[in-house]
Formats: sequence, structure tokens, C-alpha cells
Amino acid sequence: MKKKSVLLLSVLTVLLLSCANDSESDLSEPVKLEVVTYDNYVKNVVSENCLFCHTSPPQNGAPMQLTTYEDVKNAVINRGLLDRISSFDPNFSMPFGGPRLPQTTIDAMKKWYTDGLLEQ
Repeated sequence: MKKKSVLLLSVLTVLLLSCANDSESDLSEPVKLEVVTYDNYVKNVVSENCLFCHTSPPQNGAPMQLTTYEDVKNAVINRGLLDRISSFDPNFSMPFGGPRLPQTTIDAMKKWYTDGLLEQ
């Protein structure tokens, strides 16, 4: 009887854990902007997630600043910013040492690129 109880408890635990959602990204609402621009979306994302290191002057070993539209646009075009924020590799992804951005944020940043990296 004790073996059955332990087995049943183990099965129930596995079932409950498999229902958990560890990713905040999956819970985030999609960004509902027809056109993503630096001013209406990207500036806030960068401010909240990047400026701790990518300020002027850059801190904590950051190689460049991301304080202006031109800085961020250049980082997307020439420095692989979208690859860095999309990566699951903790040694490559940004923000470095922090949690990965929600997938909805990453998707909106990619939409900004697709929309032409508009400022306004």
C-alpha cells in the first residue's frame, strides 16, 4: 500500500510540474502596434533593460552606448542587437546576466526592424 501511495504521489507531482509555466514570455500580452517606432516602443525597452550598462559613457564593460535612436539603430544594423536579445545562450544574450526579455518584446523589436527602424 505504501508503494502505491508513493507512486501515486510521484505521478501527481510530475503532472502538476508539467503544467507549470516557467516563462514570463508566454504570459506577456503581444504588442499591439501597427507600426513599431523608436519613440513609441523601442526607447522604453532600451531604457528599462539596457541603460544600466549601455549608458554614456558605457559601464560594466559594455562596448557601446545605446542612449540615442542612432545608437540603437546602429546596434541593430551593425552589432547584432536582435541576435543578442533573441539568444538563449546566457554567455551571449542580452541583457547580460539578467533574464531574457519576454518573447513579445523581442518580437516587437524584430517588427521595428521589419518596419524600417523608424524613429517616429
